[in-house]
Amino acid sequence: MTDTEFIENVTFDEISEGQSARLLRTLTLEDIQAFAAVSGDTNPAHMNSAYAQDTPFHGVIAHGMWGGALISALLGNQFPGAGTIYMDQVLHFVKPVHVGDTLVVTATVTCLIPERKRVEFDCTVVNQRGELVLRGTAGVRAPLEKVRLPRINAPRIQLFDPQARFKELLAKGDGLDAVRCAVVHPCDLESLSGALDAAQYGLMVPVLIGPESRIRHVADENSLDLSGVEIIHVAHSHEAAERAAALAASGDVEVLMKGSLHTDELIHAVLMQPALRTERRMSHVFRFDVPLYPKPLLITDAALNIRPTLKEKVDIIQNAIDFARVLGVDLPKVAILSAVETVNPDIPSTVDAAALCKMAERGQIRGGLLDGPLGFDNAISRSAAKIKGIASPVAGDADILAVPDLESGNMLAKQLEYLGGASCAGLVLGARIPIALTSRADGPLNRVASALLAKLAAHDARRQRQQR
Repeated sequence: MTDTEFIENVTFDEISEGQSARLLRTLTLEDIQAFAAVSGDTNPAHMNSAYAQDTPFHGVIAHGMWGGALISALLGNQFPGAGTIYMDQVLHFVKPVHVGDTLVVTATVTCLIPERKRVEFDCTVVNQRGELVLRGTAGVRAPLEKVRLPRINAPRIQLFDPQARFKELLAKGDGLDAVRCAVVHPCDLESLSGALDAAQYGLMVPVLIGPESRIRHVADENSLDLSGVEIIHVAHSHEAAERAAALAASGDVEVLMKGSLHTDELIHAVLMQPALRTERRMSHVFRFDVPLYPKPLLITDAALNIRPTLKEKVDIIQNAIDFARVLGVDLPKVAILSAVETVNPDIPSTVDAAALCKMAERGQIRGGLLDGPLGFDNAISRSAAKIKGIASPVAGDADILAVPDLESGNMLAKQLEYLGGASCAGLVLGARIPIALTSRADGPLNRVASALLAKLAAHDARRQRQQR
């Protein structure tokens, strides 16, 4: 018994005038994006919804040649099928095709030329309203030999639009007012421009803390406008961190954002303020948009806790679960990673994973669904989990990856970003205020995305204070 599908062609001797074939296809936005990626035609009428709204078509439309490609697919795959050689094609574009339109492509034989084994077709493309959108003629050399072959599935085109994902993330902050944010020692272009960009997006009201002359020098060198931006002058990065933490402790700011200073300077200053500490251990969470994964992925802890103990992992995972819920995931699925999927006393991370799952069962970790130990492959791939016989609602569908230690987490995060093409943002949780923790290598969108995460966390902290 086999599930293999076969295609069978129609030879020249089997074709007669008036014979026809049809193909149905509904246009999706992904079709438009894929055609643009393959052809290189990025005309804004096809790719820019804001621009397309002001055109006579009132929205993005398919490339005209996409309709022509459907005719080619009908002739090459179905009628006459395998062995068909295209000779010529004439197309007349009558009406635009919009996303959601269902097209009926018809090719009808109008002429046979035996000495050349040539078949001429009348071709039409009609939408779901019966309107003609494309017409033309095609000439092909029909196959002479009958063949029956397994159907070949087209290679998968994975579309990833960082801008679209970025806009989707920003939309989570719609309707929430900007939060007052202390930007600590923004004395390089990346951290200063990132803070100003976040302000332009309405995410935060920046308070720049650092040596004022250095901040203004960076702004002047790079034509950045500091009009109306509050600057608190301090002599150096240590003092900037201390002042920022003091402002947060007094409630004058709701968010901290790391500038051009070492992470440990900022975290130390926060820890020295009793008003900012909670019963939880502070931990870092990365949020990734990964091209080959269908939903955002959180990774923790890849930046703060070097070799966390079992007790510390409880806080790390709870911080991540709580934040995933802030992002709209009702029951976050947590995959606790290790090198193997079975508990092995020689691999401590597997023992920790098993203990953490049991702790979740007993209510010591709340709000999420945990499983582990899981390898990275079966944490994010259902097929990998199936091959290894793992039956789990978490395996292959994780929202959060809890890594064994900082080294493995940091390497995983950088691999996703630099080899996997993922876009990321990062946040420190577990204190009274969120801390947007960016890297010197982060681009502008990553910094703005981190500010958005901080804004969401700050508003959630507001709600919790009001409920007490």
